[in-house]
Amino acid sequence: MALLHRADISPSKLELVGAWLPGRSWFGGGPVDGLVRVAAYRFDDPAGEVGIETLLVRAGDGPIWQVPLTYRGAPLDGGDAFLIGTTEHSVLGRRWVYDGCGDPVYAAALATVILTGAGQAEEFVDVDGRLERREPSMTVAVDGAARSAGPDVGPIRQVTEGDPTIVATDAVRLSIFRHLETATGAGTGPDGSPRGGPGANTSPGANTSPGADTSPGADTSPDADTSPDAGTGPDGEAGARAGAGGGLAGTWGGRPTPVTLARASLR
Repeated sequence: MALLHRADISPSKLELVGAWLPGRSWFGGGPVDGLVRVAAYRFDDPAGEVGIETLLVRAGDGPIWQVPLTYRGAPLDGGDAFLIGTTEHSVLGRRWVYDGCGDPVYAAALATVILTGAGQAEEFVDVDGRLERREPSMTVAVDGAARSAGPDVGPIRQVTEGDPTIVATDAVRLSIFRHLETATGAGTGPDGSPRGGPGANTSPGANTSPGADTSPGADTSPDADTSPDAGTGPDGEAGARAGAGGGLAGTWGGRPTPVTLARASLR
């Protein structure tokens, strides 16, 4: 579960994110005015030390952006490149706020949720020592065969900024979609045509055969294992070994059709 507090936060999360977004290569925009929270979802940190929250935000009538955040009571060792800023929390004191894509606790949580079907955290608010359940502002669900236990994700080896942002460890490869207006499904855009987008491998030799996952988060590199013995899914489709990977999709008010949020695959 996620334990929340009624507190004053200065600067606010949206103020921090609004100042940070213009510097992202995948954002491609100028100053952000009037940033609002569309929805959010949370994961558990089994150790109970790090807050893990993913915000869906937009400015005016612009696109919806996905921003995973982690909240820490002390700086993340080696995490300076992913620090969004610090904030003062009236209950918890100073908090260091990071882009979750550079935080190993977020990587482990996302991989565990997608690969085991663990689901999002239930949210409880501490009200004078009494816990009150809060309804989440959005619902996330996993597609793909669930493993009985998550992998030992280990430290982050590489983060490739883009849309999607790719996070690689020795055990897993994670793809976190940023611009959700285009993340409508694996491999196709709103009109059903193949999606390329930043970071997609469309070089000669890349796997773009019918049925191949050519979404920005898919591994379509020449050395990807797409051989007949790479495993098959229930329908006999090559390369879909049970438990090898899956995706996370979300719905929220005004968006009843699931939108792809992230994907995870074992390495």
